[in-house]
Formats: sequence, structure tokens, C-alpha cells
Amino acid sequence: MKNITVIGAGTMGNGIAHVFAMFGHKVNLVDISEDALNRALVTIGKNLDRMVAKEKISQEDKTATLANINKFTRLEDGITQADLVVEAATENEDLKLRIFKQMDELAPDNAILATNTSSISITKMAAVTSRPDKVIGMHFMNPVPVMKLVEVIRGYATSDATTKAIMEMSKGLKKIPVEVNDYPGFVANRILMPMINEAITTLFEGVAGVEEIDTVMKLGMAHPMGPLQLADFIGLDVCLSILRVLNDGFGNPKYAPCPLLVNMVMAGKLGRKSGEGFYSYSHGTKDWIVSNSFKK
Repeated sequence: MKNITVIGAGTMGNGIAHVFAMFGHKVNLVDISEDALNRALVTIGKNLDRMVAKEKISQEDKTATLANINKFTRLEDGITQADLVVEAATENEDLKLRIFKQMDELAPDNAILATNTSSISITKMAAVTSRPDKVIGMHFMNPVPVMKLVEVIRGYATSDATTKAIMEMSKGLKKIPVEVNDYPGFVANRILMPMINEAITTLFEGVAGVEEIDTVMKLGMAHPMGPLQLADFIGLDVCLSILRVLNDGFGNPKYAPCPLLVNMVMAGKLGRKSGEGFYSYSHGTKDWIVSNSFKK
């Protein structure tokens, strides 16, 4: 699988493109927005510069990586030679189903169709294609160039051959793939999101403040980042979307999102990407402070 098409040039998409290109794959990065594509290439360039500065790669490696990436605003132009297509669009089920129908129609018959979804059913996406045996989840972690895990999710009809190919490819990217089955939230978010939701509920009920909750989890549980700061990093809208998938999929009230999370998303307080969530962020720097909404 030499030729890779990545659909979506956002945070996850550009990270996935970066990693494939760095390991010698030819990558077609597709997004309907030319601006998003240009921002993605700038981001990849900056991330590669950091790797050069840390002597993890050479300047020649950076040049070769960027040369391996081509950008397209039309899917039909960037998918016809793909051996593997990785969808990394927004975590929206209707959007992903539409994209998968297009992927199936336009990609070569032997191409594997993968999704970077963090919670949406692989089986449901496979059902809108004519090749359900070649549909699989390939859930990278953010930031993709740094994080080692790839959650490889088998849909109901995913074949052994497809699973083996993706497991081996992930290892070729110097990642550690873990095979899981297709149930809401898979493993990572089925465990992580209820923890984040409980941290938000702890804040909502006035048990402790933002800093106190995150400090307890960092110092007491050896988490590198507290759950509220992590929620900001992931995006509160993404957290809410995943919790709703869990709640709908299992029909269990323990997955119901905290009202505070719902209100914050409705108010546009999405975390780092909007400049404010549980913390406030100075764009262009690494500075962050507890949001005024949560200061005593």
C-alpha cells in the first residue's frame, strides 16, 4: 500500500498525512477548503522543523516528507490511485456516511477504506459501501506524529486480510496497533469519556474547582494532563459528540453528558480551538489559565 489518500486536512488529517509521508508513502491530502490544505502544510512543516531541531530527522528527511504530499480540493482527483483511503473528517455520522459512499464509488476496487473515527460505528460505515470486508477503523491519537497508539477497529464484516494489512502498515509507521471490536466508543473513548464527563460533573456539582480536579488526577493518578485540560485539548464539542454516541449506542444513562458540557458547547466554549473552555488560551503561545467562568 504505497499510495495513501487522507480525507480532511484538520488536526488529525494533517497529522496522519505527516506520518505516512515521513515513512515514504505518497500522500494525497484532500479537503474542500484550499485554505485548510494550506494551513495543514504549514503545520506539517512546523512539526517537521521541531523534529529537525531535536535531531530526530534531518533537513533532507523534512524535504522528502513534504515532497511526498500533494493537495486536492476534489476527492475524485485525489483518490483514483489509492491503495488505502483514510477518512479524517469531522466527527459527524451523516458526513462520514456520505464520504464513505463517495470513497467506495471513486476508489479502486482493491483499496482499503479506513476511518479515523473515535466512536462512530465501523459497521454502519461499511454498510453503505460495496466492500464491507475492506472497511476498518484506524483511530490515531492526537498529536499523531508523537502518539504511538493506533486503535484498529474491526467492523462486523471486516476480513482477516484487511485487519492484518492495517496492523502491519501501522507497525511500519512505528506505531503500536491494538485490535479491538466495533462497539460504541471502542476501547479508548469508552473508558476515557466517562472519566472526563465525571470530572465535569464534579466541577458542575461544586465538589472542587478546575485546577483542584486536574491537580488531583495529575499528582494522584500520574496522569500527564488533568481531565478538564484534556477535554479542552480534544475539543468539548468532540467530547459531547462521543458521549452522545455512547449514550445512544448503549441506552445507559451513565453515559449521559453533563449539562455543563452541553451548555459550554452551545455557548461556543470548545476548548483550545475556540480560545476558551475550562481554561483560557493565548493563541500562538503555550500559556493557559483557568477560565474566568470558573475562577472563584
